[in-house]
Amino acid sequence: MSTTGRVAIVTGAARGIGAATAVRLAREGRAVAVLDLDEGACAETVEQITAAGGTALAVGCDVSDAAAVEAAVARVAAELGPPVVLVNNAGVLRDNLLFKMSEDDWDTVMSVHLRGAFLMSRACQKHMVDAGFGRIVNLSSSSALGNRGQSNYSAAKAGLQGFTKTLAHELGKFGVTANAVAPGFIATDMTAQTAARVGMGFDDFQAAAASQIPVRRVGRPDDVAGAIAFFTGEDAGFVSGQVLYVAGGPLD
Repeated sequence: MSTTGRVAIVTGAARGIGAATAVRLAREGRAVAVLDLDEGACAETVEQITAAGGTALAVGCDVSDAAAVEAAVARVAAELGPPVVLVNNAGVLRDNLLFKMSEDDWDTVMSVHLRGAFLMSRACQKHMVDAGFGRIVNLSSSSALGNRGQSNYSAAKAGLQGFTKTLAHELGKFGVTANAVAPGFIATDMTAQTAARVGMGFDDFQAAAASQIPVRRVGRPDDVAGAIAFFTGEDAGFVSGQVLYVAGGPLD
């Protein structure tokens, strides 16, 4: 891919899917800004990239805070160059059944997933428009189709799909594409939290999930990173407004 030298931002990149994506994009020649709420937590991802000869910058940022987002994007532009690839991966869980869910549970999930993607995209799009090239990838989820105990998360992930399609309409004429990747069951700290919530050991939880997946295994962060990498490359210039489920099979 002829994307060497272009600058990418990956949010929520201290671990899991975000970390795997940051490493993958760096391996393909991008300079990568590794964003997470705690800048110190990004050290392992940055070290993995730099040890392989890549370029990475750790940036602490609350993606739900407009001023923090503007400052973070300005820092990336100053230290690495204009960010023209954005992966909106930052996310949190506040799972509960509707009658137990607090307003704070709802607002926190919406703020990080939806408001965060909006603020980051708004801050980065000016650099993409100026460059005549941009790639935005939003992390949705199979939970966008509905999932018990996740009314907040499901609504946020479904909202990201509509947000993605709207960005594709608005930004396409500037050479900017917007797509969404919707993972199914991926073995991460986040799914481990879900296992704990339902009172299952993580190994048993994964085995139960794998038995329902056509390829008979759960996903890995690298599986999602590969799909994201495609959407950020030159070869995806005629692909925009799409939602790709990375779930090991079709979803009903």
